[in-house]
Amino acid sequence: MSLRDLAARSGVSAPMLSQVERGETSPTLTVAARIAAGLELRLSQLLRLDEGGSVTIVRASQRQRGGNARRGHRFEVLTAAQPGQRAELSRHTLAPGSATGAADDPPMHEPGSRETAVIERGRVLLVCDGQRYPLQQGDCVTFDADLPHHFENPTEDDAAFLAVVSAGLRRS
Repeated sequence: MSLRDLAARSGVSAPMLSQVERGETSPTLTVAARIAAGLELRLSQLLRLDEGGSVTIVRASQRQRGGNARRGHRFEVLTAAQPGQRAELSRHTLAPGSATGAADDPPMHEPGSRETAVIERGRVLLVCDGQRYPLQQGDCVTFDADLPHHFENPTEDDAAFLAVVSAGLRRS
């Protein structure tokens, strides 16, 4: 497709398209949406055109790991960090009597973020904003992740859970 064809299809002038193409200017969201429509793409697709592909695989050996085995909390981030990614999946294991939320654990989440956790094995206690919520295998909980929170394993058995933290505005 030529520049003139795209200009006709998008309603964006050929000189503006040329400037955007050469990196001399950044389009407004309105202009970017028009360009996307002219290319028969969604805006989100247009913004990802420079990425290597639409599928990202994180091999087990490539995962970011953290926590402290001596304290009984280990975690691994299962998703790749990519620009514009709005969710992160992690797996946490808690030894008997241990908890998340130590000084070297991941920091509090950004304002408006939400966390959903599903208990894979054992029982845990979610402490969120001073309230205590007992959870067991198979339970799923969602909460405002920018509030003070941590998970505890009050039992004599190991526990494990998956957590998804998503950015965004808090629901009212």
